[in-house]
Parts: sequence; structure tokens; C-alpha cells
Amino acid sequence: MSVHPKHYLFCPGPVLVAPEVQLALIHKQICHRVPDFEAVIQNTQQGLRKIFGADDRYTVLLITGSGTAANETTLSSVFGARDKVLLVNNGVFGDRLETLLDIHEVPARVVRYPWGQPVRDEDLEQALREDADITAIAMVCHETSTSVINPVSAVGRLAEKYGKRYFVDAVSAVGGEDLDVVRDHIDFCTCSSNKCLASLAGVGIICVKRSILESLPTAKPRNAYLNLHSLYRFSEELHQTPNTPSVTMFIALEAAVKRLLDEGLENQIDRHRRCARIIREGVRAMGLKTLVGDDIASNTVTSVFLPQEANLAAFITSLEEQGFTVYPGKGPLLEKNMFQIANMGQIDEDDCRRFLAVMARTLERFT
Repeated sequence: MSVHPKHYLFCPGPVLVAPEVQLALIHKQICHRVPDFEAVIQNTQQGLRKIFGADDRYTVLLITGSGTAANETTLSSVFGARDKVLLVNNGVFGDRLETLLDIHEVPARVVRYPWGQPVRDEDLEQALREDADITAIAMVCHETSTSVINPVSAVGRLAEKYGKRYFVDAVSAVGGEDLDVVRDHIDFCTCSSNKCLASLAGVGIICVKRSILESLPTAKPRNAYLNLHSLYRFSEELHQTPNTPSVTMFIALEAAVKRLLDEGLENQIDRHRRCARIIREGVRAMGLKTLVGDDIASNTVTSVFLPQEANLAAFITSLEEQGFTVYPGKGPLLEKNMFQIANMGQIDEDDCRRFLAVMARTLERFT
């Protein structure tokens, strides 16, 4: 049996996972309607509550799907025509939230920023003062398309001050950034299994206040599968999901959550921070520019500009052939020859140095 050389995923999902998560994929065949699988769900929920910083007022719900599935489940189940959502949009994933609100006909007031620009909480406070119809605030924590971290805590204080419900897309932030749903006054917080939680793709995660779910008026659901009320009822009453879940991905997530808690959440965040610092110092030493300053950059993604004369697609392909996957930029940033290096998942400092050495040699051939 041949042994494959290690391939490094320096992309913002899917990510490299730990050996114990890989081993979790080799499990006995199991039905999801049995106590053993109910225990998997409960163990995972309990661990995730710790990672979210949630107390007993919150529950964690799991749905087979991507982070977008978790977002659409929440937005379509909670907000309606009587609401008005103050939405922050400063990148691709702000765009995606705007699209979801539009599809489900939820009125929104959108505060836009150029991609890569920081959010000013005073702009949001001004909107709240001007528009009494606003009932909720929605924003992305880590706008992965630019690597910007938005001011979740400051905006949470505004939500508390003005009595607005607060939705945070933390799909690529939970497990990698300083985020605490209680401290930050977050009512709904979403994430994905295959980002900083370092599991395999396929599970969307929603951390939500029970009191809000229980107080929502009963209305005709917009979705059958992406239905937050149904997820909540099956979780509370049966420790189950309403539909057949991706059993293996749930079991892998249980192992990933345990691994993360064994390392320690703060230790993992610090590891991400150290790796990002190594990467940023390394690319700047090569003479390359980054999109945003370190003061607003995430712990896990670095957005880098390749010189305009270089062929970005060929550069990325060359790295791939040498065992390192990176992402091309999105939208207008791709046109500027931007690519992204992520250090989510089971990546350490030595891996980052190994990648930088390969990247430096490759860069010489393309510039």
C-alpha cells in the first residue's frame, strides 16, 4: 500500500484535521435514531457551548449543510416582513447575508464599506438613531474574503443598548477568534465544522438563545429542511435532528470538538495568531503587500497581492503541485492579483515556515 505525501491546505476551508478526527471516520455502522448517536449530538452540543462562550440560556443546533445552510436556517426562520435588519456589508459574505435577506423578503438597511475597510460602530449607531423600524443587527465576524475582523463586541454593545436582536455569522471565526456570545450580547451565532473547529465539511452550527426561539410567534415556515423551529424541537425533545443527518460528519465533529477543548480554546487561538504572524512577516519579507493592516486582520487568513506581471492562476497551480493549496481572491480583489493564505486547522509554526520556503522559491520563477 503506497503512502501519499502530505498535502497542506493553506485555504480557509476545508482545513487539515487532526489524526483523531480522521480516525473517527472509521466507526461502526450506526443508525441515527439510537441512543448512541443521541449521545454524539449531546456531547458535541455541550462542547460547542463552551467554545461559543455560551451559558445555559443558549442551545446549539446542528444541521447537515455548510455555514450558509446555518445562516439561511436562522435568517429565514427568525426574521420576516415585520422586521428590519441593519446589515453590515464589507465583503463577499456580507453580500451573501444580503442575498439571503432579499430572497426571504426581509427588509434591510445596509451599511456598506469598500472591501478591506474596517467597520465603524459609530456608523451603525447613527443608523439606529435614525431608523426606529430597525429590529435587529446582522454582521459577519470574520469577513473571510478580505481577512478583516469586524467589531463584534462593539456592535453587540449597541444591540444591547438599543434593544435589538443580534445575529453574527461567525462561520470562519469560532475557534479562531476572541468571540463570546454572552459577553458580546449575541442572540444568534453561526459557524461551520470545517473552518477553525478543524473538522470535516458538512455540519452547519447555530448557537441561539432558547428564550428567543420560544417567544417567536408561530408562522407558516418558509423552509421545510432549513427550519430552526423544527431543529430546536427535535433537539430539545429527542436529542435528534428532524431529518437524516450526515452521521459520519457528526461523529467527526464530536472528535474535533474534544480535540479542540483538550488543546484549550485560548491555546488554539494563540497558535493561530502565531502562525498568522509568521506568514505575514514572511510574505512581507518577500516584498509582497497585504490587503489590510494587522490591527484589523484575522488570526487565520492573510490576503496577499502578487505582482501584476505574475500569472496568479499559474502561481497557485504551481503551489498546488508542490503540495500546498491556497485560494485565489474574490471579486474585484482577484482582478488585483490577490490570493489568500489561511492557517486554520491543524497547521503549526513549522508548517508555515515550510510553506513560506516553497512559496519563496516559486515566487522567484513567476516574477
